[in-house]
Amino acid sequence: MVMVTRKLILASASPWRRKILTDAGVSFTVEESGYKENMSLKLPPHELAKKLALGKALAVARKHSDAIVIGADTLIVHKKKILGKPKTRLLAKAMLESLSGATHTIITGFAIADSRTREHVSKSVSTEVTFKKLSSRQIDEYVKTGEPLRAAGGYAIQDGGSKLIKGIKGDYDNVAGLPMKELLAELKRFERKVMHTPPKKQAARGN
Repeated sequence: MVMVTRKLILASASPWRRKILTDAGVSFTVEESGYKENMSLKLPPHELAKKLALGKALAVARKHSDAIVIGADTLIVHKKKILGKPKTRLLAKAMLESLSGATHTIITGFAIADSRTREHVSKSVSTEVTFKKLSSRQIDEYVKTGEPLRAAGGYAIQDGGSKLIKGIKGDYDNVAGLPMKELLAELKRFERKVMHTPPKKQAARGN
C-alpha cells in the first residue's frame, strides 16, 4: 500500500479504475477531467495513450493548488489499428468477429501530476489478450447485452467479456484500465521525489 500524504485525485469517471484503486487500499477522490481526446493525432499508440492520460491529469491539476492527480487512458490495438467504442451493434459484431481467435494489445497510459510543483510524469504499459474462437451465436448473444457498445474494442473484461478471453499475457489490471503495480511504484517514487525537492526547483525543471 502507498500512503499518499496529500490529496489524491483520480481524473476519471471509470468505475473500473475506481475499483482497482480502492482494492489497492488507496485513499482518493474522483473528478472528471472534461479533457477532449484527439484520437486523430499522428502518434504511436504508446505515445498517444501517455499524451491523453497526461492531458486529463493536467486538466484537473490546474483546478487545484495542492493535489496529486492521476490520469489514465486505455487503447486497444489490433492489426495496427486503434479500436474505440463501437457506435452500433453492427459495428460491435464486426469488431468482435475481427478479434475472434486472435491476439490484440491493450495499452494503458497513466500520468501523475502535482498541482503545487507542476511536476509530472507519464508511462504506458501493454498487455496481450487472446480471444477464444467465437461462434456467430456467441457474438450475437454478447452484443445483445449492450455491453460492447460501452467498451473500447467492443468488450469489457471485467464483466461479460471475460467469457470471450482465452488468455492474457501481462497485467490484468492494465486490461481493466489501470496498471496498479507500475502506478503504485511510480506514485511512491513520485511522492518521495516531490517531498524531498523544493517546489521552485521542481517547477523550473519540469519533466
